Amino acid sequence: MKNEVSEFHAAWKSDLQKIKAFSPETARAFGGLHLAVMKEGALSVKEKELIAMAIGLAQGCAECVFLHTEGARKAGATHEQVLEAAGVAVMMQGGPAFVHLPVVIAALEHASAPVA
Repeated sequence: MKNEVSEFHAAWKSDLQKIKAFSPETARAFGGLHLAVMKEGALSVKEKELIAMAIGLAQGCAECVFLHTEGARKAGATHEQVLEAAGVAVMMQGGPAFVHLPVVIAALEHASAPVA
């Protein structure tokens, strides 16, 4: 896995340049959104990077984890903070499905209702 992280970071700058060359409008729009959201505000950059890393983990996006773990560390996050945020992501990955069970039940009730 360590080699995968190193290889990703080694290729990312080149890949990002290709994205900008082949899809400049998308790169510009996403880059603008990223800059607007990931700056200091009510939440620190460190907190935002930890949130982004945790969402990447919950979504199974290794590249997101690679980028935002690095961002969190650069913003001052400790190993313990990164791992604690990751623990929250692990806990939450099961929670969203559980709390949406009433949606499934409602859909079943609707689908089971007698047709008028």
